[in-house]
Amino acid sequence: MHSVPLALIPWLDPNHILTDFGTFAVLVVCVIVFAETGLLIGFIFPGDSLLVITGLFAFQQGGSLGGIPVWAVALMIGAAAFVGGELGYYIGKKAGPPIFERKESGLFSKENVDRTNAFFHRFGPLAVILARFVPVVRTFAPIAAGVGRMNYKKYSLYNAVGAIVWGMGVTFLGYFLGYIPPVADLVRNYIDVILILAVVVTVVPAGLHYWRTARKAKHAAEAEQAQQPDGSQA
Repeated sequence: MHSVPLALIPWLDPNHILTDFGTFAVLVVCVIVFAETGLLIGFIFPGDSLLVITGLFAFQQGGSLGGIPVWAVALMIGAAAFVGGELGYYIGKKAGPPIFERKESGLFSKENVDRTNAFFHRFGPLAVILARFVPVVRTFAPIAAGVGRMNYKKYSLYNAVGAIVWGMGVTFLGYFLGYIPPVADLVRNYIDVILILAVVVTVVPAGLHYWRTARKAKHAAEAEQAQQPDGSQA
């Protein structure tokens, strides 16, 4: 039994990616991983599900994907995650401050940066590794690290560790699930449901957070305007 591709968002279906792109499937997976960890729009991609299914596909094909051994596939994914994290840091360092230092503007707010920086201060560089396993957070953590001017050498080291542990680890997790047929069949046959849940769990909380932050920012701006002296409004 094979899962039915998602009609509305087929590009989110790993089965579509891994079967229809043939020998380029690994490259497409790497591009998605790179985008998820290096671009602001990356939080829409269900990276964890994609990596698990990639590992399962490699198991089904005898330990390779598109002729590439599974260990090399996992290494390429880890490399893509690392490069994405480096780009995210660069974006945060170069373009972040002008965006985040403005008045409250929803998702890209100074309050969010302060909260993320507090997270970094509490957990130290280890937060860079932990963020890899949290959808949405793994997209914005590199940018926040750049905005917060985290020491680049230290960030880059932990970014590499996180990319290897997450990118290679989750891929191999999917591969070794192939040795447990009942679990592998569950994941394979219900991937559509898993993907929908992954998207809902990822996007809905982010959307609600954006709405609440934007609403709070609007109220703060209205309160600030109301507190201005009457003479300033003349």
